[in-house]
Amino acid sequence: MAEKLSFFVAGLGRFGKSVALTLNKMGYDVMGMDISEEVVQSVSDQLGYVVCADAADEKNLRLIGADNCDVAIVAISNLSASLMASLILKEIGVKRIVVRAISEIHGKLLQKIGADKIIYSEREMGVRVAHNLTQPGLLDYIEMDNDITIISIHVPKAWVGKGLKDLDVRQKYNITVAAIKRGSEKFVNPRPDLLMEEDDALIILGDNESVKKITEALN
Repeated sequence: MAEKLSFFVAGLGRFGKSVALTLNKMGYDVMGMDISEEVVQSVSDQLGYVVCADAADEKNLRLIGADNCDVAIVAISNLSASLMASLILKEIGVKRIVVRAISEIHGKLLQKIGADKIIYSEREMGVRVAHNLTQPGLLDYIEMDNDITIISIHVPKAWVGKGLKDLDVRQKYNITVAAIKRGSEKFVNPRPDLLMEEDDALIILGDNESVKKITEALN
């Protein structure tokens, strides 16, 4: 892992909790905040640092140390509180702010505030987001129920100019390159001798452990 990022998650409902716990399991430092004492209690034994407080209050954000984190994820279901927390986090200097939008209008307002990434929860899962946030070479990540993971990655530099036959990915990595996306073209079940180019994106299938090794190698 290239660097140990630190995260702050405001709002520990279904989505926020999923992101926070996944990041925590991945070994990252995670601070959490929710206005509900019941919610905080439910995750207190799973997160190292979680407090019951209003994330729309600058004092609370500074007390928990949110201004020192690398990435803040705002997953508050109340629109005004979400906007306020996002704005404060921006003003206190958080490097990257990711916000779950409640609606298209909410998303547009967040863009104006300067949120770095806007997520529509009905189209994103917490686990997926956590992986995407921590692995820069990873374009997409979907973990299936049957121990199979599908990822989309930028082609690794060491693979450029080589074909799947040369790399022998099935034997070495226990994965399958299902498709190569090159601009507007997509090569499904690509030929073993098709040489990969610098801007290619690869769609890879494999068991969870094998895919994890590939994603770790990207960092």
